[in-house]
Amino acid sequence: MSETMPASSVATSTPVPHSRRWWTLSVVALAQLMVVLDSTVVNIALPSAQADLGFSNGDRQWIVTAYSLAFASLLLLGGRLSDLIGRKRTFIIGLIGFAIASALGGAAGTFGWLVAARALQGAFGALLAPTALAVLTTTFTIPKERARAFGVFGAIAGAGGAVGLLLGGFLTEYFDWRWNLYINVVIAIVGVIGAAIFVDHLQRTGPRPKLDIPGTILVSAALFGLVFGFSNAETDGWDSPLTWGMLAGAVVLLVAFVLWQRKAAHPLLPLQIVLDRNRGAAYLSVMIAGAGMFGIFLFVTYYLQTSLGFTPMQTGFSFLPMIAMLVLAAQLSTNIFVPWFGPKVMVPFGMALGATGMILLTNLNLDSTYAANVLPPLMILGFAMGSIMPASMQTATLGVDRQFAGVASAMVNTSQQVGGSIGTALLNTLAATAAADYVASHLPATAEVAAQAAVTSYAVAYWWGAGFFAVGGIIAALLFRRMGHGLSLSNAHLAAETEPVVAR
Repeated sequence: MSETMPASSVATSTPVPHSRRWWTLSVVALAQLMVVLDSTVVNIALPSAQADLGFSNGDRQWIVTAYSLAFASLLLLGGRLSDLIGRKRTFIIGLIGFAIASALGGAAGTFGWLVAARALQGAFGALLAPTALAVLTTTFTIPKERARAFGVFGAIAGAGGAVGLLLGGFLTEYFDWRWNLYINVVIAIVGVIGAAIFVDHLQRTGPRPKLDIPGTILVSAALFGLVFGFSNAETDGWDSPLTWGMLAGAVVLLVAFVLWQRKAAHPLLPLQIVLDRNRGAAYLSVMIAGAGMFGIFLFVTYYLQTSLGFTPMQTGFSFLPMIAMLVLAAQLSTNIFVPWFGPKVMVPFGMALGATGMILLTNLNLDSTYAANVLPPLMILGFAMGSIMPASMQTATLGVDRQFAGVASAMVNTSQQVGGSIGTALLNTLAATAAADYVASHLPATAEVAAQAAVTSYAVAYWWGAGFFAVGGIIAALLFRRMGHGLSLSNAHLAAETEPVVAR
């Protein structure tokens, strides 16, 4: 296909009929929302689950960690499986498996049962998340429609955590903590019906590639070690042998994975996908934004509940303006700003806004009010994420051959998950150290001193979060290529995407 191919040619070669594309987007968006919100919806339910099942404070972290470990370590495998066995089939399997795991978790009678169910949720989430993005990537090839679709998807990816806080607070306060898991069954049933009707199955036209077993084992073990190491740092500290041992092992395994991919006949992750300058910048931007976002949700939630005395429901509603700004920015960015300015301008712009919002949060104290002191920076941060995520996600999957769309999409989720793990561990450690130092220098440790120590520790986390965004802005400005006015996608890339190489 030539680079001057008219848009109508692209449209006619698109696998999904025009009238069904937006229904496909609805199904994919629903699945993405379920996976993303599940990372935070359970957090609010933890105190109730702990009281019901009787596990200790030390064990509590494993309810979250079990999910993130399975999810992060199996993402690339899940993305590649969607390339190999067909995206519609993989998507439906992921939905059904996630629903079953959620039902098992909701019915858990012991701590071990709940942890196992959460790990199973993470495994099927790793199958579902990259497949959802790959379906979107291969469905929308017309630039204007693709921009709108990625605007919706990016908004959900960025706002899902806040939606989880709101939904978790509502279900825990008015129903039961178990409904934070059972709700996924309802969402998944709707998703399966929608996928069966609106997601097309494209027959393979070439030979079936083989799964890279050694590469899968190496990268899965490396990602497991990476996430486990950072999670362990939160509880046992950075000097724990288990922490640095896992992180060192992860680095060794990642190096081995890269060396293997260079010579593998059927590589799990062809290196040209991540070595492409624009895609590499997009993956790094998603990772850094993910690290910063965890600081927003984690420490603002702590501040609202412990310092201002908000209920779980009030805390959830407090994030709604941020979600609204994120959705607005995502639509403006993908439909107007990215086509004109490209990610080289929009992602650094979003990072600068993110740093600004974080710096404003450092001014919070025990006398602050939500309307005057919390709401403005939250709205700025929402607009920041709406500028960063859709542009980065769209660029990360642009121009990838169909047969690798799943694993390229999985890299987006992997970047966000690893960024979140790094951000959570690092910011938690820094905040805890700051709180301890404050108490030690303001003895005796009265209730007032403890309250002020908490606020001081949050400010330290916000300053570091601002630093994450600032570094991300510099990296994005240096790495992203310039783009011509008026086009966000090239016809050459579109031509590559419309070749029906593999089942979807």
